[in-house]
Amino acid sequence: MLAACRGAPRPAPWPERTSLPDSLGAILARARADSVFPGGIAVIGTRDAVLATVPVGTLDWAPSAAVSDSTLWDLASLTKLVALTSTMATLVQEGRLDLDAPVRRFVPEWQVPLTEAVTVRDLLLHRAGLPAFKLFYKQANGRDAIRALVLATPLDTMPRARMVYSDLGAIILGIVVERITGQPFDLAVRERVFGPLGMDGAQYNPPAALQPRIAPTERDPWRGRLVHGEVHDENAFAMGGISSHAGVFASARDLVRFAQGWLGAQPAAGPWLADSTRRLFTTVADSAFSSRALGWDTPTGTNSAGTRLTTPAFGHTGFTGTSLWIDPSRDLFVLLLTNRVNPTRERAGIAAVRIAVADAAVAWRDRMRARAAESAR
Repeated sequence: MLAACRGAPRPAPWPERTSLPDSLGAILARARADSVFPGGIAVIGTRDAVLATVPVGTLDWAPSAAVSDSTLWDLASLTKLVALTSTMATLVQEGRLDLDAPVRRFVPEWQVPLTEAVTVRDLLLHRAGLPAFKLFYKQANGRDAIRALVLATPLDTMPRARMVYSDLGAIILGIVVERITGQPFDLAVRERVFGPLGMDGAQYNPPAALQPRIAPTERDPWRGRLVHGEVHDENAFAMGGISSHAGVFASARDLVRFAQGWLGAQPAAGPWLADSTRRLFTTVADSAFSSRALGWDTPTGTNSAGTRLTTPAFGHTGFTGTSLWIDPSRDLFVLLLTNRVNPTRERAGIAAVRIAVADAAVAWRDRMRARAAESAR
């Protein structure tokens, strides 16, 4: 994801098609032809409907099943939103979590110098002073051992001095969730997010029986094999596959329900997030400081949101080739799921594809709304 966050050159003009599926299909087919990924799926929708579902390619470069809306993808850092941020939003809504509480209230063993000043809000905004990531999996194995290394890592800067997108902060927030709920992180997520939204396929550590539906990721030199059905992120793998920064597998069907929930749809299980909670978590904290909202990122004109999305849109990416952008003002979500790290994370091109998909979806949505407005006159 780090590479995708950097400003990327505008892609070459994509052929304009008469329909949204045709436009998306042309973008994804070209990307596969350019070996950006073996398979992918784009889904565009609103709070109440899916407007287009466009799968392209196969699960692997080797002979394998075609991509569908039930394919399971390693979400990578989308886990931070789908699992962590969403669970924390429910805790804030219930009054069980104060965003401005010091993190040490919940994690008193975090005794690194200067951390007494770090709040939950700071971690969600990636401004706590923590480094972006460390190769903890090369030093230890097991959830508790990795967490101990995270909690012992010195800050790089003073808290609130700058924004550095940090896996470490997300891991610490996972501990906060466990301390408040008294539950293992994955169970808290299932009860507060996956279950209420009807995300039946979303899970950590999918069983071997589901492997035919799972898109493989990288041929990993560290593990010495094609990573298939186990989390791609090495630190999450060393933690047993369950972490708050990475590890969730989910299908396009699951992510449609998730996006619609963040657009305000009320699931069959009953009310989920209130409008005020969603606005709290998706509003930029300080645009002069960074583009970050609570957990979420927001459009900058150069990131994966493309060139057309602006405030109040929000979204995020995942290193494996996933991304989701949501625009309440247009009642629109743009979902892209791929395994662009197959067979290697060095493969380029996903940044341009994300921009092209977002721009095509927004342009089409704006044209349709303009036509509807004209017809209503």
